[in-house]
Amino acid sequence: MSETARAPYEDKMSSPADEKASPKEHAFSTDDTGDPSTVPRARSSFYRSTLFQILVVGTCAFCAPGIWSAMNGLGVGGSQSPDLVNAANALLYAFMTVTCFAGPWLTNLIGFRWTLAIGSLGYPLYAAGLYVNNRFGDTWFVYFGSVACGITAGFFWSVEGAIATGYPEQHKRGRYVATWFTFRNFGNIIGGAISLGINHSVNKRGKVGYQTYLGFIAIQCLGFFFGLFLSNPEKVQRSDGTRIEAPRGTEWKAEARAMWKLGRSKPILLLSPLFWYFGWIQAYPGTYLATYFTVRSRALGSFMSAVVGTLATWLAGVLVDVPWAKRRQTRAIATFALIAAMNSATWIWAVYIQNEYRHTKPVLDWADQKSFGRGFGIYMFERISLGMVENYIYWCIGNLSDSPGDQIRYSSLLRGIETAAVAVGFGVQAVPTALIATASINLGLWFTALPFSYYATVQVVQRFNKLDESRQNVPGSGEQTPVEGPLKTESS
Repeated sequence: MSETARAPYEDKMSSPADEKASPKEHAFSTDDTGDPSTVPRARSSFYRSTLFQILVVGTCAFCAPGIWSAMNGLGVGGSQSPDLVNAANALLYAFMTVTCFAGPWLTNLIGFRWTLAIGSLGYPLYAAGLYVNNRFGDTWFVYFGSVACGITAGFFWSVEGAIATGYPEQHKRGRYVATWFTFRNFGNIIGGAISLGINHSVNKRGKVGYQTYLGFIAIQCLGFFFGLFLSNPEKVQRSDGTRIEAPRGTEWKAEARAMWKLGRSKPILLLSPLFWYFGWIQAYPGTYLATYFTVRSRALGSFMSAVVGTLATWLAGVLVDVPWAKRRQTRAIATFALIAAMNSATWIWAVYIQNEYRHTKPVLDWADQKSFGRGFGIYMFERISLGMVENYIYWCIGNLSDSPGDQIRYSSLLRGIETAAVAVGFGVQAVPTALIATASINLGLWFTALPFSYYATVQVVQRFNKLDESRQNVPGSGEQTPVEGPLKTESS
């Protein structure tokens, strides 16, 4: 981070007034020797704890993108025709790409708390557009809602990722990222349950009832208010005593230079293919569901995809965090190997199934278990694979740096790449494009991203090795925890 970027933080956190502050007034300070590399434990408040911050960002994720995912989990927003919603989603993600890259600028200007709250405002408008189209047939509100949601959601995506990966203590990041995604998936669980209850008797293809959207809109309106409970980084108290560095007041030119430098760094270049793959494939499962399944089966798919997605993201989080193997390096490589095998098998199977369906064109309903099970099973495995990939890539980001100031840049850059890929994916699917072609591209993108993902994992493992070496050289490290700096990001 540049000196210009650090200066505002140092002025705030190291002033003489702060040094004289009592523990009640100032949660973090240097130790008795004046050494800023270690920080003693201070009186903690649950409201300022990292767990509470994760619960806040998780609740916002449930209300905003979680419910959005619930609607799209029904198969292109519950619409009868995939083309309109795929086009609207492509427009949404195009705007998201721009505002996602601008996330650090807005956060630097108004702080993490207000960025999170404001970022949730566009989601109810998206749901309202689908409601108006479903009930009255108007299309203009669908596009208006998509643009409004795209503008605010880009800011939301950049800051929620930075909070989830930058706020927690290092040894908790895998589980806290899983907690964040669990709240997101609860949106799908509750939304899917509501839709399943309303549409359980509709055993033909079509659109879901318009009443479904009213509950979605009500929940999404709450996201703004929950976001106001978040604490900005300088007020957060980690259990290990380490401080969170997130400078404010950085000039936009310095911010742009920092973003440009980070964009050419090795970790970003290595993770970019995986984020592009993860973004691109998101248009396929919903279109697949809407094309081949009855309304009630789509509602079941929305519900079950959230359940298995939650289990998958917790599996990935536990594998990298819980010490089933002594070395974190071993856990990282083993988890990556499991994810690689799962995704490879899933997309090979998906191409095989899709090739069959392009000839038979089935209408799948749970009443016919023989044909339904094969088609629904691959959809579940796609969701499991996505859940594990999603947790793992954010765990990687979370271990590239210990500062939310860096994390919001990592998150904005990589989520900007992801949203660009989603926009392209939905745009291609809206043409429309044959699903066998899309499934084949998914398979190709996965095998393209695979070697880059492995070397990104190696980068994290190398950082673990350096941290282990540094801890061995810190006297009394059993009682004090060094503040961990970011991974070096020289341009490759």
